[in-house]
Amino acid sequence: MQDRSNRTPSTTTNSTTGPSLKKGLRARHMTMIALGGSIGTGLFLASGTAISTAGPGGALLAYAAVGIMVYFLMTSLGELATFMPDSGSFNTYAARFVDPALGFAMGWNFWYNWAVTIAAELAAATVLIKYWFPDSSSMLWSLLFLVLIFALNILSVKGYGESEYWFAIIKVATVIIFLTVGVLMIFGIMGGEAVGFSNFTIGDAPFHGGFFAVLGVFMAAGFSFQGTELIGVAAGESENPRENVPRAIRQVFWRILIFYILAITVISLIIPYTHPNLLKGDLENIGVSPFTLVFEKAGLAIAASVMNAVILTSVLSAGNSGMYASSRVLYALARDGKAPRFLGKLNKRGIPMNALLVTTAVGMLAFLASLFGDGIVYTWLLNASGMCGFITWLGIAISHYRFRRAYVAQGRDLSELPYRARWFPFGPIFAFALCIIVILGQNYQAFTGDQIDWSGVLVAYLSLPLFLILWLGYKWIKKTKVVPLQECDFSPAESSDIKA
Repeated sequence: MQDRSNRTPSTTTNSTTGPSLKKGLRARHMTMIALGGSIGTGLFLASGTAISTAGPGGALLAYAAVGIMVYFLMTSLGELATFMPDSGSFNTYAARFVDPALGFAMGWNFWYNWAVTIAAELAAATVLIKYWFPDSSSMLWSLLFLVLIFALNILSVKGYGESEYWFAIIKVATVIIFLTVGVLMIFGIMGGEAVGFSNFTIGDAPFHGGFFAVLGVFMAAGFSFQGTELIGVAAGESENPRENVPRAIRQVFWRILIFYILAITVISLIIPYTHPNLLKGDLENIGVSPFTLVFEKAGLAIAASVMNAVILTSVLSAGNSGMYASSRVLYALARDGKAPRFLGKLNKRGIPMNALLVTTAVGMLAFLASLFGDGIVYTWLLNASGMCGFITWLGIAISHYRFRRAYVAQGRDLSELPYRARWFPFGPIFAFALCIIVILGQNYQAFTGDQIDWSGVLVAYLSLPLFLILWLGYKWIKKTKVVPLQECDFSPAESSDIKA
């Protein structure tokens, strides 16, 4: 991986005299956004279900495969974001190097995905808080948490960066403590007798359930890693993207190795995959989170309360990041004429206020939790966003492949790239292929029974036709074409901000 750092100015070049996005994200912010971006319920809760479903070996294989895919995606995004840092990120790259229609569809797909995620995470937060306050109002907690993350985003981009830094610190510290305690337990130093590798040999371990069980975990693992791509949006407001983005991208490999692979290994060694509580780890059963089970086995009586608090910070972190990223992408769409112009206005602090307010309004859907039941609404909102994240990943792989081919076709020297992704073209092609498998296999179970489960198909694949409607509809209306490699635009992304 080649990294050639050239310092960039700490202020945004602006073609107008109006306010501009502020370069307020420092190196430590970018690093912790990368480190903590995907640590959440996928690791703290869903990892137990993965082990129970496919056995320890199957879970490790699935997470490792998805981890490799995400690593290649992040190096692809790193090459794009260091060369052309822009808050529009994916939609800007797709529009310039593939097709303006694809950029339009990717931008709105990404905004919708994270705007709905805000609502889903707020609904999840109400479930978590009721662990301590079971009779409290869902609407009250949704409102309080919504106000909190709105306040963190309205102050300045540094407010978002600082909040994510400390949210990530809590998550990272929890995983490190968990791994330390787990290793001590494995060797019998803490929590009783040494367990060694005995749980990897019981029943049909390490692999259980066959190919389709591993495939099912593979699909779930993809959701666990969503959020890593936020570093591309944050690059547009980084103080020094050509140094900070590559540094943050390099953290992706270690995060995958330490936080997922090692954590699943420790859980598998200590808790047998046949343990019935591994299947019960969800928002309403924090007491049987695999992390809680390990801590309690080590003799930590308050493990459930501690893990509930940690998972609550993870959920709020996801909502906070969703509000930041979706408002920036909506602003970029307006700036590029692909959304109403008023959404492209910035206030004096460089915050896209109108885009933030519209995104927050969508987050208010979480208030429905008080009417239909917290867990039900959380699941419904999550299903509504479906495979949007995988579509974004697919677009990143396509954009990077086209970017590199156009760069060479126009006679440019690859050595001049501030950051160059390894293994091109294998990296983006590999990521593209796995993303296609994940998208098409979202709910393969719906087709394996005696009759097709059409309701399951609708829930799982709804995002795909919506994306195609956006893409092909814009293409038909605007008569766009795939951009020839010789005509791809490598000029710096203009910050033609709209005055407040």
